[in-house]
Formats: sequence, structure tokens, C-alpha cells
Amino acid sequence: MTASSPRPSGKTTKVTRIDRDSDSTVQSLTRAMQLLELLADDDEGYRLVDIAAHSGLSSSTAHRLLTTLEQRQFVQFDRETSLWYVGVRCFSVGSAFARRRRIAQLALPVMRRLRDSTGESINLGLADLGDIVFVTQVESRETMRAIGKPGFRAPLHGTAMGQSILAAMTEDDVLQYLRAYGLPKLTSNTIARASRLHETLGEVRRAGHAIDDEQNAVGLRCIAAAIRDEHAQPFGAISLVGPTQRIRSADFERLGTAVRAAADEISAAYGGRPR
Repeated sequence: MTASSPRPSGKTTKVTRIDRDSDSTVQSLTRAMQLLELLADDDEGYRLVDIAAHSGLSSSTAHRLLTTLEQRQFVQFDRETSLWYVGVRCFSVGSAFARRRRIAQLALPVMRRLRDSTGESINLGLADLGDIVFVTQVESRETMRAIGKPGFRAPLHGTAMGQSILAAMTEDDVLQYLRAYGLPKLTSNTIARASRLHETLGEVRRAGHAIDDEQNAVGLRCIAAAIRDEHAQPFGAISLVGPTQRIRSADFERLGTAVRAAADEISAAYGGRPR
């Protein structure tokens, strides 16, 4: 089961108790992996007694597993502080996954399902130097549809994808964005005042998705949600886009829920963490 247990430092960490019913090789491997997950949860390290308490294992069993992992450099033991940490080998294994995780490849199946369920075009974009850069699109099958060109850039504040990313930033980061890039207008509906941007970002945080009502292009509406990395930080977004004749304001909540679920699915496939 899942429980929250206080650490001596006063922190609270979410852990999964390890089943002690079996001593099989598979069970030992499962225990070892769960110990790695526990150590990865806190950069400050754990003492053996804390590891045993959080995992539900005896100190002797936990020590045996940790020693084996240390020999393979998956964990590290600091003999001065008696603390256990994640080892360098975890980084090399994780880097191999990072090299192969191609966001477009991971996103496309989810984007196609979202296109099929909504009938509208679905975009994938990545944040870069104050802009959202369009990476790929799954086009709607409708005759009248929005078509995005890979490599096209637009300022973050002027798109739903960009606003979903800005909404996750701190107030100081948003102010830095404003100082660096300003609020250039793309259409008559583009946000042009800092006060309005802050209000909009508050709405995005509450809803979990952003809405572009002809802010980026006249005649188009767009609904977007952020894609997050392993630190729960947004680095990109997906959006649903279509003509104003088909995407009505009454549809925003329903479509926003679908887009948000798709973004969370892509984040999970990427190894990201939820909001």
C-alpha cells in the first residue's frame, strides 16, 4: 500500500511498502528496484534505519541488497555520514533512456487518437527562447482544417501551447519573459497587457489547459496543455486547433479535458511527472 511517512528531517516522502512474502530471485530484484526508487526520491540520502523503516524490510535484508547494488555502482555509500545515495550507474542507464526518448515518436500515437476522437488537427510544440516551435502535426480529416508547418515559431504569450508553459512558471520567470520578449501582437485578440497575461495564466493554472481564441491566427481556436519532464517542469505542449465555426466556446471544457489527458499520457511515456 501507499503511505506518507515522516523522515527525521521533517520531510514527508511517499513510499510503497515492499512485499516480504517471497525470497525468490524475482522478489529480490523487485526489492532492489524499489530501494533505488526510494533513494531517488531524495537527494539528501538515507540512513540504513530510515531505508528499512520506509521499505518495510529488515535492516539486514536492506543492507544486503544495498551492498550488492553498491558493488555495481547503482548506489553509493558515504562512510563519513553513513548515508546511502543513488549511484553513478543509475545515471548512465538513465542517459541511455534519455537518448532514445524521442518526443515526437512518443507523442504521435496519442495525438492520432486525440485527432480521431475530436476530429480536429493536433499540434506538438517545444519551448525555445521565448517562443513555441511547432514540431509536428496530425492533420484533421475535415476539408476545412488548420495546417501547421514544422519549424514555425510564435511567441509563448500568443499561443495556447505557450500560455500553458508560461502558466507553470513562477511570477519572477514570467516577469523576466516580459522584460526579454515583450507582448508583440499577432492579431487584434493577442494579449497585449501584462496585467491581462497574469490574469490569463491564473485561469490556465486553475483549468489545467489554455485557450487561444483567435490570438495567434484569425479564424482559429486552439486548446493546449503542457507536457512535463521528470522534474514536473513543462518543456512543450500539445494543442487541438480548428476553425471557430466548429470549435465553440461551449466545447472548451470538454475538449480541454481531452487535451489535458493526452498531454499527461505523453508526459508519462516520456518519463515525466504530473503537475
